[in-house]
Amino acid sequence: MKTLSRPLGYNRIILLILAGESVFMLPFLLTRIFRPTFLSAFQINNFELGTCFTVYGIVALLSYLYGGAITDHYPPRKLLAAALLATALGGVYMGTFPELLGLQILFGYWGFTTIFLFWGAMIKATRSWGGNSRQGQAFGFLEGGRGLLAAFLGMFGVMIFARLLPAELDQFPVEDRQTAFRVVIWSTSAWVAGVGLLIHFLLKDQEAHFARESSWVNIRQVLQLRSLWLVMWIVLAAYVGYKITDVLSLYAAEVMQFNEVDAARVGSYQLYLRPLVCVLVGFLADRSRSSFWILWSFIILGIGAAMFAMGWLRAPHIGWFVLGIVLLGVGVYSLRTLYFAVLEEAQIPLSLTGTAVGLVSVVGYTPDIFIGPLMGYLLDNSPGIQGHQQVFGLLLGFVISGLIAAFLLYKRIRKTSGSKIYSAR
Repeated sequence: MKTLSRPLGYNRIILLILAGESVFMLPFLLTRIFRPTFLSAFQINNFELGTCFTVYGIVALLSYLYGGAITDHYPPRKLLAAALLATALGGVYMGTFPELLGLQILFGYWGFTTIFLFWGAMIKATRSWGGNSRQGQAFGFLEGGRGLLAAFLGMFGVMIFARLLPAELDQFPVEDRQTAFRVVIWSTSAWVAGVGLLIHFLLKDQEAHFARESSWVNIRQVLQLRSLWLVMWIVLAAYVGYKITDVLSLYAAEVMQFNEVDAARVGSYQLYLRPLVCVLVGFLADRSRSSFWILWSFIILGIGAAMFAMGWLRAPHIGWFVLGIVLLGVGVYSLRTLYFAVLEEAQIPLSLTGTAVGLVSVVGYTPDIFIGPLMGYLLDNSPGIQGHQQVFGLLLGFVISGLIAAFLLYKRIRKTSGSKIYSAR
């Protein structure tokens, strides 16, 4: 399998980091950091917000497969730039605070703009940048850089919001909350559009590996790779963990008794774990195997999920709450670094990366369809800590299944590689 032997320069990965986080800020980052405020400003409940994510997930599911396939036939620059600009346009509409139906349509629109043109192109460009010996570093830099960017931008958004509404939000009418939150939404939209322009003008097209066969031939070829099926389930279990971190700011408000601004800070602070964890685990993976560290990532995530599910983390025990957040963050962000880095170990041809990523994503990102409404149902029907325990109990079940898939993949890669799993390369 022929791949690039060395990275092509850090300016390229920096642009991919900017693009990779910015495109998801409007549909995901705002709700993760400002979830209590988001619900009150749009006058919806957790279940109704979950239906928005379901619409996003359905459209994304239809977009992953063919969106990934076209990535194997076209260079990434125009695909990434168009996705960013189209996503920013949706943010302008979001700032008008549409009714629930309009919000659901908007999330469906984002399901197309962030996936069909963007997702496969970003993963393939990152894998190409890392070559055949630095996949952990490539995806570690991508995820870590995205996390650092999200943390800084999230904190900046919290600062703007706190300045506009410095007192307790329950003292303000919905109109004032919307006015303050509109500034955050439209500022985010302007940022996303600006990054789209940077990608269009500064990201240079490189020599790439393109598939010679038709998309359907590529799909049949990739589906014959048994390791890919295990990667699919690993991504699904890990992504459930990532989606459930959306409720941490709500947990801080409802269980730990934080006010809305401090709860938003919790949603922002957890993002600072992401750059440290992703870069560190990326280097560790390149010195051993990504598949080995995926196992440990699921174990750490499972410990954190169990702490929340058992109801141990409640006011006034802030220290234990912080520890739980750290364990969840380490597990989730390690998995996000590694589950596409492992494609090299699984011997997926670089020329078929887009198709492989599309197929993995069709299964792995189905939580976009069901996890939002399911979390909303559990939280709305069991108010307080009981609903949160049920949510994290659900996560624990997925973690166990992901751990089993990771162990099977680890054994398979070790058997087929014929090399020691711990040896530095």
